[in-house]
Amino acid sequence: MLNKIWASLIIIGISFAFAQDIHNEVYNTHNNGAPIQLNYFSTSNSQQLTIISDNQELNATYKQDNKIQIHLDSESSERLLNIANANSGKMSLIAEVLNKDDTTITLLLPEVHWIKLRKVTQAAFDTAEFAVKLAIGLIGIMSLWLGLMQIIEKSGLINYLVKFVQPILILLFPNIPKDHPAFASISLNMTANILGLGNAATPLGIKAMQHLQTLNSNDDKASDEMCMFLALNTSSVQLLPPVTLIALMGTQISELIIPIILATSCSTVVAILVAKTLAARRHKKTESCNS
Repeated sequence: MLNKIWASLIIIGISFAFAQDIHNEVYNTHNNGAPIQLNYFSTSNSQQLTIISDNQELNATYKQDNKIQIHLDSESSERLLNIANANSGKMSLIAEVLNKDDTTITLLLPEVHWIKLRKVTQAAFDTAEFAVKLAIGLIGIMSLWLGLMQIIEKSGLINYLVKFVQPILILLFPNIPKDHPAFASISLNMTANILGLGNAATPLGIKAMQHLQTLNSNDDKASDEMCMFLALNTSSVQLLPPVTLIALMGTQISELIIPIILATSCSTVVAILVAKTLAARRHKKTESCNS
């Protein structure tokens, strides 16, 4: 289902871009083939001049065959930037000199076609490239964490971890037997989430759900413990920023540590209260129906 949603969004984006480009071609909104007259002044170098476009001075250089190369920057007009991106992808464009007098120069700029469709296509490739780089960057961190989890589990340290958090877990999951293996999986899952390793917590969460399902008397409905665990897993307190954010922001993530802790703490409290309230309401409704 998710693949269909993404495919639909991509098709819609391409369709809008194609429609906009058709509109631009029909009405020539990019003024293709229309000469543009600009003021200029020469420098000491005969091959160099300064062109004034939209009250901005742009350096230019004469080329062969009556051509001129205009050097742009991020503050240049949108039209010139679009032309440069569409033709060379660089911060410069080459125009043809049609006429030149002492103060003005008439140029024929390169034509621009299908600019919206190009941007959509380029964005798709850029996103795919970024996804691959991000995934590769996370492999090391994920491998380290999963390896540590294996060491903790095989060395028996998991038992100490469970005993440390068990008083809290018993309050949250009163219907789970004291020595049930679900506590171990839940403890590891919560630890991974607290340390910001959401991807590493996923397999641990699946394993915890499998343990909780063995205690569920109804195969068609989630138990109170399963609902509580899902609420905690989704809204978990995070003492460390998520690994994904660290990969994206680097050292700048330090500015978000306190807001992340406060926000996730509030979300966890709300999730627990909601899960407990809905569970109590369901039990009350069941008792009234049975009576």
